[in-house]
Amino acid sequence: MMQFYHNNKAILQVLVGAFMISFSAVWVRAADVPPTTSGLYRVFFGFLILFLVSFWRKEMRTVGVKKLLLIIFCGFIFALDLLFWHESILFIGPGLATILSNFQAFILAAIGILFFSEKIRPRFLLSIPVAILGLFFVVGTNWHGLSPNYKTGIFLGLLTAICYAGFLISLQKIQREENHSSFFFTLMLISFVCTIFLALKMVLYGDPFIIPDTQNLYILLSLAFFSQVLGWILIANSMPWIRTSLTGFILLLQPALSFIWDVLFFSRPTDLTNWLGVIVTLTAIYMGVTANLKNSD
Repeated sequence: MMQFYHNNKAILQVLVGAFMISFSAVWVRAADVPPTTSGLYRVFFGFLILFLVSFWRKEMRTVGVKKLLLIIFCGFIFALDLLFWHESILFIGPGLATILSNFQAFILAAIGILFFSEKIRPRFLLSIPVAILGLFFVVGTNWHGLSPNYKTGIFLGLLTAICYAGFLISLQKIQREENHSSFFFTLMLISFVCTIFLALKMVLYGDPFIIPDTQNLYILLSLAFFSQVLGWILIANSMPWIRTSLTGFILLLQPALSFIWDVLFFSRPTDLTNWLGVIVTLTAIYMGVTANLKNSD
């Protein structure tokens, strides 16, 4: 009975977390600031929130050199992830940018096969052409007819997927190095390092640090609180209680809902072929996520 309660509570929390994170790209698109600026305040405000939580939970502690280096690398790769993703949102919209970022599933699976001797399963090999086919349905088969900005957005979305995969691998490595370390404290340090790297980029390229008005402040605070902190905490705390394959399926709500929000809030032109492409692509991503899981069925 208790196990049933924990399982259902965990599923609900992952659903709520995925729902919150699905608005990430919406907040970025709605904010009247450059992509790097929205990325900076996302992680900076997130850092402040996580600092208060870690301090209140008495989880502040010193960090060893090895873990610190991992955190610095993780923060750097996360900064690149945000830079590429926020830029791609402006070029191709929140929906497609989020779907492309979730191609990290194929990259993670490929890394497992190439570097960790994981078995190649037919399911994974099949998922790759299915994903490409779905992507063609979403963006259109006439590649040469797309604008240069749209093509740039697609490439940035794929670069986001590469960085996203690197971020997840390094985050997993950090957690494994010190199992008793608090997720709040670790994410706080990563957010702080990411803030530093984004701030350096803004100084070098002359990007504005100023938040223009109160409305944009609320948008950036919402991005930090709901997407950077609360959504991921709900997901991270619930994952041990449910099957990984089920978690992967539920998390597909994020790109699916992001595409729906793009259509509803930003009037993205979408026909039946595009919707078919979204369904096919998300199905392929799920196939890629669960291809090498022993308990995926």
